[in-house]
Amino acid sequence: MEKNRYWKDLENRYPVLSACEEEIMQAYSILETTFMNGGTVFTCGNGGSQSDADHIVGELSKGFLLKRPVPPEKVFQMSASLGEDATALCASLQMGLRAMNLSSQPALSTAYSNDVDPLMSLAQELFVMGKKGDAVIGLSTSGNARNILNAFRVAGGIGVRRILFTGSGHGKCEKYADCVIHAPACETYQVQELHLPIYHTICIMLEDRFYGKS
Repeated sequence: MEKNRYWKDLENRYPVLSACEEEIMQAYSILETTFMNGGTVFTCGNGGSQSDADHIVGELSKGFLLKRPVPPEKVFQMSASLGEDATALCASLQMGLRAMNLSSQPALSTAYSNDVDPLMSLAQELFVMGKKGDAVIGLSTSGNARNILNAFRVAGGIGVRRILFTGSGHGKCEKYADCVIHAPACETYQVQELHLPIYHTICIMLEDRFYGKS
């Protein structure tokens, strides 16, 4: 897995991120271990960062730079279970890494917000869906988002590793994170502009690790 090549490409395109190398590699390591052990990666954010959380899931769940074809042994297994040849069916499928965006269940999140506490809806979903050995990526440009904070506290209580994407400040969520990626910017839009190439690179590295030929 050519981590160095992917990191160098990111650093060349965004020299300002050179100070984030250790943080990015730590985040990659947490996610690699999670997927190696059959875990799920959850994501969450607010506003534009919620869109980034959704974006991450999209890159992990299907082919990104690679096609990720279904391997022959999986085709055989599906054919046996289905009771018919699944070759054509599997030709339209791709392999993926288990990822889920919290707040992707609008009925649950709106009901919980109305009935209990809007700042606990992410935490509730993670509490129900998460298990020890999983990981959660929380994106908060300020690092102070209370719904992310609550999700991280629950994650710590159930054995879910926590990765925080934030800006150059040190918000309250940092206390509960196992890994913090500090994008070197303060303005919300500038932080988000730097988060995208970071998570793209991490997703590329993970795709190469699990579906590359090396």
